[in-house]
Amino acid sequence: MNAELNRKIAIKEVLPTAFGYIGIGIAFGIVSKAAGLSALQAGLMSLIAYGGSAQFIIVSMLLVHSPIISIITAAFLVNSRMILMSLVTAKYFKNDSMLHNILIGSLLTDESFALAMNKLNYTNNKLNFAWFDTANWFAYFVWFFSSVLGALVGNFIENPTNLGIDFALVAMFIGLLYLQMIFDKSLKLSLQLLVVVATFILVYLGLIFIPSSLLIIIVTLLGCAVGMVLKHVFF
Repeated sequence: MNAELNRKIAIKEVLPTAFGYIGIGIAFGIVSKAAGLSALQAGLMSLIAYGGSAQFIIVSMLLVHSPIISIITAAFLVNSRMILMSLVTAKYFKNDSMLHNILIGSLLTDESFALAMNKLNYTNNKLNFAWFDTANWFAYFVWFFSSVLGALVGNFIENPTNLGIDFALVAMFIGLLYLQMIFDKSLKLSLQLLVVVATFILVYLGLIFIPSSLLIIIVTLLGCAVGMVLKHVFF
């Protein structure tokens, strides 16, 4: 990464993330095919829902014939973390138009958010629409085409779980977390490690006491609170 913020640089910098999208998108397509969806349906879901973890949940709920309202609610709750991420990124686009802000927020993902947070380390804490918009659209279409390709490949795979495909999304998040920790020089590594450990504990306890549909958003809020306390009290 460097300090430049333009569309050409955005494509170059989003490529590593895009390669991760290819693996996860293909995994989603394969799982969708195993659940009875066609390549067209898998592709349309990626265009309309566009949420990796939410799409995996939707497919799993369709497989057990869950009510449509339950599927919609679960997908919303899982993706509601994007509201928090949008609040973080919105401050960098205060001088942009409403349309620009809507485009950034609508196509924001965990991966593009992490990429943007890493980019801030090189740009003196600045972002612009051209860079972010290009990164988002590039990832969006890579995800779509990968989903369709995965659904087509799924015709030749009987049991995708035997290949460990269901772990692809987790593996990508681990990689993004590692990159964020080694490149973010604004926070001490010890603080970041403490927050990670605290988050693991919260998730473990949350799995016992909190409904799975609410787990992500509640742990996210609690994790942020813990991080703030640790930073201001001990660091």
